Amino acid sequence: MIQVNDLYFSYTTKPFIEAMNFTVEKGEIFGFLGPSGAGKSTLQKILLGMLPGYRGSAIVNGTECRHRTNRFYENIGVDFEFSTMYEKLSARENLQFFSSLYEKSGRPIEELLEMVGLQNDADKRVADFSKGMKSRLNFIKALLHDPALLFLDEPTSGLDPANNRMMKDLILEEKKREKTILLTTHNMQDATELCDRVAFIANGKIYALDSPHNLIMSKGATRVTYTWMDHGEHTASCPIDRLSGDEVLQKLIAQNRLKSIHSSEPTLNDIFMEITGRTLL
Repeated sequence: MIQVNDLYFSYTTKPFIEAMNFTVEKGEIFGFLGPSGAGKSTLQKILLGMLPGYRGSAIVNGTECRHRTNRFYENIGVDFEFSTMYEKLSARENLQFFSSLYEKSGRPIEELLEMVGLQNDADKRVADFSKGMKSRLNFIKALLHDPALLFLDEPTSGLDPANNRMMKDLILEEKKREKTILLTTHNMQDATELCDRVAFIANGKIYALDSPHNLIMSKGATRVTYTWMDHGEHTASCPIDRLSGDEVLQKLIAQNRLKSIHSSEPTLNDIFMEITGRTLL
């Protein structure tokens, strides 16, 4: 669905995006993971055809982005981080208006409203919606024309736990419908849970690209940490694949003297910091 080769872009004489290369397969959730100012939003704008002044190649759904026409957007849905709805209009009026901008008939508005639990609020002004309600409405606006490709920009930003969970479930449902999804985020938990692959972006460059699991396991095995009492509290740890050879742990288990035991593994944030020298926040 997406093929980027040797991509360069600059707002000034200094390069902002340098030598980017990656592909995104049909039906994949692909995450751009990086801190603010890393180049994620600029890359997204290039792929949406909003910044044609790049060097290299950026092909989306068979179209070179700098040569896109209006029909390019018939198969692309975008959910920006901030609501793009008309606040004085109702939810239904907004959806009817945005649906009218596309040539092809898409998904029924009532079906989409019900999908996100807004059927009873459809005739309320968007100005009276909570942040979570606006996020859900903005999400289904991107689905109106049933696009093959979705761009989601920080879709869970600022949401409470209930709305966060709902949004992630909605994203996974669209994956089941074989949508290709590009997720831009600095939330490593979302990326770990949702993405098939992620690209670590910092300073306009891709530093690593793989599945979240592979990135985590390539940089550090899961460790087991345990504590026990012996004239005070003591703590030790060892890699999970060496537990059978840890004589202290085996002795404590045999004597039933363990006070606590837990396993831990690096997070994507840990791996990102190790690879790029920066945090995701």
